[in-house]
Amino acid sequence: MTRSILTKVVLGAAALVAPVVAQSTCDTVENRTSISISNYLSIDYTEEQSHYWSTSCTDLKPSCILEPSTTEEVAAIVSILRENNETFAIKSGGHNPNNYFASVDGGPLISTKNLNEVIFDAASETVRVGPGNRWDEVGEQLDATGYTVVGGRIGNVGVGGYLLGNGLSFMSTEYGWAANSIIEATVVLANASIVTVSSTSHHDLWLALRGGGNNFGIVTSYLLQAYPQGDIWGGNLEFDATPENTAALLTAVRNFTENYSDGKAGIIMTAERTLSTLLDIWILFLYYNGPEPPQGVFDEFLAIGPTINSCKTQRYADLLSGNNWAVLTGNVYTIGTETIPLPGPEDGPEIMQSVYDLWVNVSDTVKFVPGLIASIAFQPMPKEVARLARSKGGDLLDLDDDIDRIVVELDYSFLFNSDYDQIDLTMRATYDGIADVVKGYQQTGQLPSDVYLPLFLNDGFYPQDYFGRLRPEKLQLAQKVQAEVDPDGFWKERTGGFKIPS
Repeated sequence: MTRSILTKVVLGAAALVAPVVAQSTCDTVENRTSISISNYLSIDYTEEQSHYWSTSCTDLKPSCILEPSTTEEVAAIVSILRENNETFAIKSGGHNPNNYFASVDGGPLISTKNLNEVIFDAASETVRVGPGNRWDEVGEQLDATGYTVVGGRIGNVGVGGYLLGNGLSFMSTEYGWAANSIIEATVVLANASIVTVSSTSHHDLWLALRGGGNNFGIVTSYLLQAYPQGDIWGGNLEFDATPENTAALLTAVRNFTENYSDGKAGIIMTAERTLSTLLDIWILFLYYNGPEPPQGVFDEFLAIGPTINSCKTQRYADLLSGNNWAVLTGNVYTIGTETIPLPGPEDGPEIMQSVYDLWVNVSDTVKFVPGLIASIAFQPMPKEVARLARSKGGDLLDLDDDIDRIVVELDYSFLFNSDYDQIDLTMRATYDGIADVVKGYQQTGQLPSDVYLPLFLNDGFYPQDYFGRLRPEKLQLAQKVQAEVDPDGFWKERTGGFKIPS
């Protein structure tokens, strides 16, 4: 009797399990559709997995990689996903290094690589761009048209996630965040329906996509405003990180942010430390929308005396692809961020140095982690970006023009995933430490205290409270839109990413 009952239980359990296996997303897509699929260990599967910026994402193994070529095929995949409870992810360029944001272990990965249209319309001065492109590919295809779009500063960055995170560009002081140039978007919703959103159709969803991440649907196509583009000037400056150079550069980037007299100029100022701090340098990424920058734009930086200066007149597409040298391959990569109010000229040297010193001291605690490269980037966010953003319909971040800001990007790269937990704590200590530095100077009155300091989604580390740092009304908008387009929490429960709190 006992054996009979046990047999029935086992057979019953097997019967319950069998349909789940048979109805997995990968199997169902293969049986019902003609959508391209790359299965585990195939050449295409391995190739697609190799395109993550972080090897920790590569190490996660999806059950298969689905490669839709049309919006309708994406909708078909979503419809099938609704029949099961598998976790999944959507991948554009693989730039985001947070595990499970654009990567998945055991569930299907939806690659947008075949959604790669770039269609320029001269009459409307617009470009239709698929999320499967990278920005150097977009730049190359637009190069002969005399136009470009507001996009990534490193060509290898993917279009899809970048735009949903607002997108900081060399052109942001001329045209706003990259997301501010989204005229319309084609979106597959959680119920597998397809909508086209714009300022006049599904307005709230259109606005929420501008900085809302992957919470509302899968965008399969963007219609972007295009802008005339000729030759540009740009490249890199490199400096030894001597105390004198560091103090001068920190003062220069503060002055540049406050006195942003020419919106055609862009800069990323990064410090890099590696080889157990034996290599300690500054690398600047410069851009000017014209063949030569006018006198005075970058003079304060150039006067410090770079050891290397690769800046030259070139095509914009060449600058983007040329900046790809900064993409490290074969490493685990983490990214975090903090936003600081720009200090005034009197207190600026002390405050900027304190932020830099905090980063140095914290990064020193892990300097012997194999292959460690620690980086901090100071990214100017002058008031004009906020004005431009609001003039183009706004976004979830909703910066005001009360103050100038600097968006700080933090990066730790290292060789072995076994060191991830240690670097995780180090990253948190770095951005929390910078926030504490800011709070300390706010308490002394050296920094303004009643100011809005949201986080930049594209640079966020997975535990950071992106939505909690938004204005209350923008958080409420995101919650409202989510309730309307995803009432069952399909994206919230089944995918990774920064999630909207209830």
